[in-house]
Amino acid sequence: MTDQFTEFSMPDTDLTRKAYDLVFSLGPEMLAHHSVRTYLFGRAIGEARGVRAGADYDDETLFLASLLHDAGLTERGDGAGRFEVDGADLAAEFLSRNGLDDERVRVVWEAIALHTSVGIAHRMRPEIALTHAGSSADIVALGARALPEGLADRAHAAFPRDGASRRLTEIIIGQIIRNPAKAPIGSLPGELARQHGAGVPIPEWAKLVASAWPGVR
Repeated sequence: MTDQFTEFSMPDTDLTRKAYDLVFSLGPEMLAHHSVRTYLFGRAIGEARGVRAGADYDDETLFLASLLHDAGLTERGDGAGRFEVDGADLAAEFLSRNGLDDERVRVVWEAIALHTSVGIAHRMRPEIALTHAGSSADIVALGARALPEGLADRAHAAFPRDGASRRLTEIIIGQIIRNPAKAPIGSLPGELARQHGAGVPIPEWAKLVASAWPGVR
């Protein structure tokens, strides 16, 4: 069987191999497959924009951010905050422990924490913008027209979807039901909770404003 690092020309280092093994060990496999496709799609979208690995950004850093961007949706990564930040914290701890320098750890942290931040992430450095672009392409096909012909078919054959978009949404909602604090107002988790009727109280902005500073005009 062809090694998938070779087949898809993914950055092959001791650290990328460890991150690959980690994301598959965290489970579920569907999430790991989504994470690999996030890298493949993000890199390809960058190429379509004239943003090249090695010349314009660090490919290993993009790979690490993409592979670990949904670690907050795993049992090990499920902390007290919104899943993007929980995942960023887990990734930073893992990468620091495995010798990645502080600057690149910070870039990975920001890429993961911001990967659902529409209107912000795309304005950041390429490793952050392309993590956002790759995950968006895989979940809602945003920007997918920029992918080269045949890449999506190859990626889906090697890393099957297994209902990824629906199942990841279900995991986010499940986390919110267990801990409503994971869905702050204005966040993707908060919006999903509102749209899917997660059975948790969703604060309304008008009420928050009206109740602020009682007795002060």
